[in-house]
Amino acid sequence: MRLRAVLAGVLLAVYVALAVAVHTGSALVAWDLAILRWAPAARWPQWEPLLSYWVLLGQRLVCLVVIGGWLAVRFIRDRDQRPLLVVAATTLLLNVTVGGAKMAFGRLGPLQLGEDAVLPGAAEVFTDGMVFPSGHAANAVAMWGLVAYLSRRHRRGAALVTALLAVSVGSTTVYLGTHWVSDVLAGWVAGALVLLALPALSSLADRVHRRTWHPVPTDVNVRPCAPPARTWARDAA
Repeated sequence: MRLRAVLAGVLLAVYVALAVAVHTGSALVAWDLAILRWAPAARWPQWEPLLSYWVLLGQRLVCLVVIGGWLAVRFIRDRDQRPLLVVAATTLLLNVTVGGAKMAFGRLGPLQLGEDAVLPGAAEVFTDGMVFPSGHAANAVAMWGLVAYLSRRHRRGAALVTALLAVSVGSTTVYLGTHWVSDVLAGWVAGALVLLALPALSSLADRVHRRTWHPVPTDVNVRPCAPPARTWARDAA
């Protein structure tokens, strides 16, 4: 618990630092423009067809369809609604935190700016854009990290796959020109902050599960069963 609090504090500090750097037009913004001028898509155009599909792994709807299908099968087998509740809570948290930050910053992306994107000062904030932080990067971290969290037998492997997906999806948005590098960095941090909230969301799911599926008996002479020693997330297959 204490380690999670420390990590959350560090990540939040990094998030704020990225936001300040973008707002003040620091060297980070110059790096954004330098990468855009370097034009990775023009250097390696053969990768564009594949990466145009690969980036979909960072779209929230795609993530929900894949993860929801997996958990639906588990629900039929285990009759346990808690993983589904955690997915719903994680999605809501992503919408509120990442979506709220996007609207607050209002940053335009390279594709929206067109030819003007390479000009100094193009990557400004507080306009009518929605690219900071990157939703694709945040989704890739949080949603696929959620799969690793809900897995037991292959948790380490799932965590490695999550890291690869997060890095590749975020990098792909830069390649395709939909995001600045700083958007992706902020998206990774935003997704990691959501991941740190998963234990709290799991506890919330436990309480909802007990109230809806295992309500406390009204007979005062009947005592409710004690909860199992191990949490459901660790015991999940």
